[in-house]
Amino acid sequence: MHLTAPAMRKAWTGFLHSIAIAALVVGLAPATADAATHRHHHHAVKKTSVVFKKRIGRTYHAYRAHRRARSVVLKAAADPSYGEREGLNATPDELGLRANVALVVDQETNQVLFSKNESAVLPIASLTKLMTGLLISEAKLPMDEEITITQDDVDTEKFTGSRLSVGSKLTRGELMHLALMASENRAAHALGRTYPGGLAAFVSAMNAKAKLLGMNDTHYVEPTGLSFHNESSAHDLATLVATAYQDPLLRELTTSPEHEVVVGRRTLQYHTTNRLVKSPDWSIGLQKTGYIREAGQCMVLQAKIAGRKLIMVLLDSTGHLGRILDAERVRRWVESNPNIGNPIKAVSTSG
Repeated sequence: MHLTAPAMRKAWTGFLHSIAIAALVVGLAPATADAATHRHHHHAVKKTSVVFKKRIGRTYHAYRAHRRARSVVLKAAADPSYGEREGLNATPDELGLRANVALVVDQETNQVLFSKNESAVLPIASLTKLMTGLLISEAKLPMDEEITITQDDVDTEKFTGSRLSVGSKLTRGELMHLALMASENRAAHALGRTYPGGLAAFVSAMNAKAKLLGMNDTHYVEPTGLSFHNESSAHDLATLVATAYQDPLLRELTTSPEHEVVVGRRTLQYHTTNRLVKSPDWSIGLQKTGYIREAGQCMVLQAKIAGRKLIMVLLDSTGHLGRILDAERVRRWVESNPNIGNPIKAVSTSG
C-alpha cells in the first residue's frame, strides 16, 4: 500500500480535528452538581475519544503498511537472485530471453536445440514439487487416505500463507492435485511428512531418486521448494521432466487448469499457476512453475511445438511474466525454424 501525500494530509487533518473536538467538549462541560448533565458530557467525551482512537489507529496502520511495502521493494532490489550474483545475467542469447538459464531439448532424440548456462546450479523453488509428486506416485500410497494439515506444515522459511488452515483434512490425492497444479506449499509438505518413515525418509528418497536418474547437480532438503538449498541445473531438470512425463497421474495433475476441494464447511477453488495451460496456442503434456527470490521465476514443461515433443527449462527469469514471455519466444522460434536440429539430408547428384 502506498500512502500518498494527500492521504497523509487528510489523516493528519482528521487527527487535529479529533483533538479540537475533544478539547471543545471538555471545555464546554459546565461545573454543575447535576449528575445527569455530568453523565451526558462524560458520554460525549468518551464517544469523541473512541472516534479519536479509531482515526489514530487507521493512520498508524496505513503508515505501517506503507513502510512494509516499501521495505519489500527495497529488499528485492537489494537482494539479487543467485543467478544474478553469479553474473549469469551478463550472458547474451539470440532469443533475448529474460531467463538467465535456459534449455530446450527434443524429447525423442535428446538433441539440444537451445542452451544458455545449462550447467549452472541454482535454487529451483517449487520445481521441487515435481520430484515430490513423482515419489508419492511411485510409492503407490492410497490416494483416498485422509491427511490432516498440522502446524508442522506451516511455512517457517518464507512465512507464506495458505488457505489450508491447520486442522484441514484432505485426501492424499487432493493434496497431490493442489501441490502440482496450484503449487500449494502446505499440501506438498504434508505429502512428504506422511511418507513412510516421515519427512527425513522422504527427503532421503528424493535425493536417492535424483542420483538414480543421474541428476548429479541436484540436491533436496525439503519437499516444497521454499528453501533455497534445493538446487539443480537445467540439464538435470530436463531429465526429471522426461521421467515425470512417463507418469500419467503427473501429466494429468500438472496440466489441470483448476480444481475444487471441500475443506470442512468451505469450498475452495484453486487454479493453475501456469497460464499457458489454458492457452489454445499451447499443447502442454506436463509443467511446473516456481518462484522464490533466490531462484527468480522458474518453469519447466513438456510441450508439442511444430509437431515435435520438446522439453523446456527456464530458470531465474526476471519480471512477473518473464518465464511466460520466454516460453512464448522459444515457441515462436521453433515454429519459425521447424527443421532446427534435424540432420540435413544429402542430395544425390548421380544420374
